[in-house]
Amino acid sequence: MPQLPSARPRGPKPHRVDADQLLDAAQEIFSREGLRGASLRAIARQAGCDPALIYYHFDSKEAMFTALLERRFPPLIEDLRRVSDPGDRRPTPLRLWDVMCIYHTRLSHNPGIRSLVRGEIVRGTEGIQELIQNQVGGAALQVKAILEQGIARGEVRQDLDPLLSTFFLVKLHLEILDVLPVVASRLLGVPPGAAVAEGERAWMQLFWRGIAADPTAPVPSLPDLEP
Repeated sequence: MPQLPSARPRGPKPHRVDADQLLDAAQEIFSREGLRGASLRAIARQAGCDPALIYYHFDSKEAMFTALLERRFPPLIEDLRRVSDPGDRRPTPLRLWDVMCIYHTRLSHNPGIRSLVRGEIVRGTEGIQELIQNQVGGAALQVKAILEQGIARGEVRQDLDPLLSTFFLVKLHLEILDVLPVVASRLLGVPPGAAVAEGERAWMQLFWRGIAADPTAPVPSLPDLEP
């Protein structure tokens, strides 16, 4: 009896991806749909792989969200921890400028993670908000420590609320990263990179004038930001 030819597999051969590729795809979907609205099937479609391949690396979309935060925030927090070391005796405005440089380096080229975290802070479930708080809060505490040290050294106003000031410093900086490139190119005719660098410098000078114990003292020369 003649042997029948074996059946050919249907559809394209599944595309293999690694964990980082899946997280990049998840970040894109989460940023658009939110964690609740996202599906593993949509993430797999974005990554160009079979949905079953996701389970080789992650148990759920919540696990992917956790991995996204852990990929971005611990290095940022470690950088901030070095700047917040009490042994750093540089003037407080220079240390705060370092804070902005760190956020610029770690987040300026990654609008997806900024959009994702902002969205989940507003609409996330209780467990997810606690997860974000641990990561974002860890970064905020380092900045708060710099401001507290500045108060103790007489460089920063005694009536300043360090935590609230941390929020304003970082929040407005992230808005510069998100909004200014669009405004600069569409309305001002300025290259986005140059506009962001100038906007960050202007914000640092304005912020420092508002919190300095002596707002008339000259602001130290601020190094250029890395592109």
